[in-house]
Amino acid sequence: MAKRQLNRRQSWRIEKIQEERATRAARRESRTVEELEGGDLGPEQTGLVIAHFGVQVEVEAQEGEHGGQVFRCHLRANLPALVTGDRVVWRPGNQGIGVIVAQLPRQSELCRPDTRGQLKPVAANVDLIVIVFAPLPEPHANLIDRYLIAAEHAGITPLLLLNKADLIDAQNEGTLNALLAVYRTLGYPLMEVSAHDGAGMEALQARLDGHVSVFVGQSGVGKSSLVNSLLPGVDTRVGALSEMTGKGTHTTTTARLFHFPGGGELIDSPGIRELGLGHVSRSDVEAGFIEFQDLLGHCRFRDCKHDREPGCALLKGLEQGQIQPQRMASYRHIISSLPEADY
Repeated sequence: MAKRQLNRRQSWRIEKIQEERATRAARRESRTVEELEGGDLGPEQTGLVIAHFGVQVEVEAQEGEHGGQVFRCHLRANLPALVTGDRVVWRPGNQGIGVIVAQLPRQSELCRPDTRGQLKPVAANVDLIVIVFAPLPEPHANLIDRYLIAAEHAGITPLLLLNKADLIDAQNEGTLNALLAVYRTLGYPLMEVSAHDGAGMEALQARLDGHVSVFVGQSGVGKSSLVNSLLPGVDTRVGALSEMTGKGTHTTTTARLFHFPGGGELIDSPGIRELGLGHVSRSDVEAGFIEFQDLLGHCRFRDCKHDREPGCALLKGLEQGQIQPQRMASYRHIISSLPEADY
């Protein structure tokens, strides 16, 4: 059955109800914080946000007698929105409850637009974005390129990871090899693993140790299965592919941080089928295509759209093999999806 479409008034009404509920929750939270701060709170200390639940977060103590323990914490009203991976200053209270009093500076942040187009951080202090794809659901260069642009825009190193390598067969091998060859030629780090039979998982674990990583990729590519394989006992729920669409079903509902035994952390974030790039400009997109860098600024016309213009350096690069047709098609598709002001 087709989904019922909401008209503008219905959407506005739902949005208004949600805002009112959020305001009431914030008021209750403010009273709770006042009550806690009016009681006996421990000294200020540093902590790590390992999960986020509405107006509360889970904080892992990083020092002192509480080191390693996890506390459900309230936030002071003057604090910005916190995300998994944030480092904070907090004070412990009674019964495992604490209060966050300050946010420490972020080294990096991964953002995406929400349903209203507002930019929303989803993870902080990440230094490795693991872009996960698989033979099924069929990988698309355009989606991979969107993640690479997001990584470049955030200043975070990307790692391309082909999961479910056990599903490679005679029918999809040629297409996959052609897809991967493009990224190998560009110098992107790329690994092939199988969370199902364990192939390549030791090498992946070694690559992740010492980093704060986040897995991204469309639903159904096996991100939760990878977490279960890398961190036995975590038991992240695993979703199956939809028989009707061949696309994945969402399993993870909130970003959560896990520690690797050998050092380093993994932030498991909710799966999304398409990473919106409404927050980036045309120049940001161009910066995300690393093979363009030596060619940009050498077109005959300053406002060249790299479409049919004479003297276009990118079109010349395409003819001479410096730019692969797959990547040029992906670039054009992404540019055409940007807001008109940025086109």
